[in-house]
Order: sequence, then structure tokens, then C-alpha cells
Amino acid sequence: MPGAARRPAAALRHPRPADGPASGCRGGEGSALRCPSCGSPHIAQMLGDNGDISFVCTACGHSWS
Repeated sequence: MPGAARRPAAALRHPRPADGPASGCRGGEGSALRCPSCGSPHIAQMLGDNGDISFVCTACGHSWS
């Protein structure tokens, strides 16, 4: 469309959060939860069939509750 403002392709691939680049899970310092096996901050929380909560490291696959 002629005259339409165009965003750079990089902005479309890597949008920033609404609050700016410092918000959201960055996995850096200040992360409260780390894998006890490898130390990675990349942790998923899972809800079990009985309502129990467990965690799994998405970097090494270690799981714990």
C-alpha cells in the first residue's frame, strides 16, 4: 500500500514487551528458581493429576517437586 508506514523486519520478528526490554523473564540475575542439577534458570512448572506441583528444567530435563 503506497504511503503506508513500514516497520523494520527485525521489529516484527523480535517485538519488545509493552513495559520495555527490562520486563519479563530474562533468566538473568535475580531469578529465584534454578535447576539443582545444571543451574539453568529455564524452569517449567507443571501441575500433576493429584494437584501437586513439580518443576522440570527445559535445558537438561531434570525434574523435581
